[in-house]
Amino acid sequence: MKKGSRIKDQGSGVTPVRSSAGAASHIGPASGTMKRVLSLLRPYAWLIVLSILFSAAAVAMTLYIPVLVGRAIDRILGPGQVDFGAIGTILAKIAVFAALTALVQWLISVLNNKVAFTVVRDLRDRAFRHLQRLPLSYLDQNSVGSVVSRIITDVDQFSDGLLLGFTQLFTGVITILGTLGFMLSIKPLIALIVIVLTPLSFVMAKFIASHTHSYFLEQSKTRAEQTAFVDELLGSQKVVKAFGRESRCVEDFDAINERLEKTSLKAIFFSSLTNPCTRFVNSVVYAAVVLAGALLCVSTAGTAAAFTVGSLSALLAYANQYTKPFNEISGVVTEFQNALACASRIFELMDEPAEAPENAVGGGVLDAPLTPVRGEVQMENVSFSYDKSKSLIENLSFTAKPGQRIAIVGPTGCGKTTLINLLMRFYDVDGGAIRVDGNDIRDMSRAALRSGYGMVLQDTWLRSGTIRENLTLGKPEATDEEVEAACRAAHAHSFIRLLPQGYDTYITEDGGMLSQGQKQLLCIARIMLCLPPMLILDEATSSIDTRTEIRIQKAFAKMMRGRTSFIVAHRLSTIREADAILVMKDGKVIEIGTHDELLAAGGFYANLYNSQFAN
Repeated sequence: MKKGSRIKDQGSGVTPVRSSAGAASHIGPASGTMKRVLSLLRPYAWLIVLSILFSAAAVAMTLYIPVLVGRAIDRILGPGQVDFGAIGTILAKIAVFAALTALVQWLISVLNNKVAFTVVRDLRDRAFRHLQRLPLSYLDQNSVGSVVSRIITDVDQFSDGLLLGFTQLFTGVITILGTLGFMLSIKPLIALIVIVLTPLSFVMAKFIASHTHSYFLEQSKTRAEQTAFVDELLGSQKVVKAFGRESRCVEDFDAINERLEKTSLKAIFFSSLTNPCTRFVNSVVYAAVVLAGALLCVSTAGTAAAFTVGSLSALLAYANQYTKPFNEISGVVTEFQNALACASRIFELMDEPAEAPENAVGGGVLDAPLTPVRGEVQMENVSFSYDKSKSLIENLSFTAKPGQRIAIVGPTGCGKTTLINLLMRFYDVDGGAIRVDGNDIRDMSRAALRSGYGMVLQDTWLRSGTIRENLTLGKPEATDEEVEAACRAAHAHSFIRLLPQGYDTYITEDGGMLSQGQKQLLCIARIMLCLPPMLILDEATSSIDTRTEIRIQKAFAKMMRGRTSFIVAHRLSTIREADAILVMKDGKVIEIGTHDELLAAGGFYANLYNSQFAN
């Protein structure tokens, strides 16, 4: 059975969890992030082009309406001099163009939503797939909350910025160009005034955008830290309450929350400067158009090149249309800075080196499970350390013959669980080799290797779903009779049938109403259902009462018959029947033998065993 739970050897030199505040310290510049965002958009370029074309059509129709309004105004010459027929025709045209504009804008919204949410789906999918390929060392060194924040919260923030960009950026740019075109066609002189004043908006927007990215990045990092803190506290509420740490936890949360408030205020403060600054420039542009247009109306009145009131009204409408997109675009730029900050954190996760490819260490010659598995496991001068500056396991050698039960004992931090990590190739050895049936496990795919093992850990893992779905995780095709037989062997059937819906009772990922012992019984039943050729039992009965443990030990003894088994145990009474006991200390096997042989030797194992039964 394949097992995806993270296991870690306590006290064995594992690198401590890295705070999320430092997790993004080497995030690349916004320009590099932007290039990667554009690469995500490339497959949907045709949708973007279509959106731009529709935006151009919508802007063209929107900008043509002021021309029609100006013509309608010019049909009103004075009392009794109103051409109602012409005005009616013009109003009908305005209604048609307004309706078409509404339809096209709806199509633009559909296209933009399609692009934005599809890109976000692709990004989240890539990030999650890459997470499955990351080595366990990454998960050991980063808080779960920080990783969750990147895949969920940061992607959502990126989605919001991307959608806003598509919704307003294209239309805004085209509106600016279109209004300039119409103004040039009506009065080039006034259009020139608008063009001269325009750079003020760009200068202000660029200045503000350059200062907001770092603040939004800091906001994103602090938000991730807060998510990690809440995730940690939710998973350990019993411990918090048992030690009366509620008030201290609230203080710690308040400290993070206050930092998030300050970083958010800084980011929002700078970003909020954009709108009033651009509005000020817009007002200047509008006032300049009014003044210049009014002077032209007066100076050219009665001449052949008269500048009419209708033309002035059209120009004022265009001036207003021209300046409005600058407000929207400046808001888009600000929001996009936040989106890029979030995207850079996602890309940082995706840039983490994945597990070494199957053929990067060895030959990668075996991709299918060994059939049949004899179960001979050899360790030849194995060396390994989590922290390369501190040695843990050095020159470890032993051979487990097919069908043997190998017990691994020793004080906390001696490397017992690390040994299991190496056998399952959760980590690759630094030196030496581990062989299964004569094959170097680095020459096997991880899937092929792990398919030969079944694991029961001290830390139980259950998923949200029914009892039956949890039991058949490693054997989905199992029949009801097989499931029940495995549960009877694991002594789990008696409590399962008392549940509200029996085997169809729904439980959450933490087991819901089940006790720790009952959850461990389910994990044991899951292995008994699969019956893998090799077994790893890491404190598999630590949460079970003594009477039930004795029964399960008998079931284990039956299941282990003919199967190579590795048993990690602190209760030495449970491993007296082992074929060989490896006694570890400081990463080395210091004694090896049967229970009786090691007691007779009177060494470290004898002292360890006698200390448990001194009374």
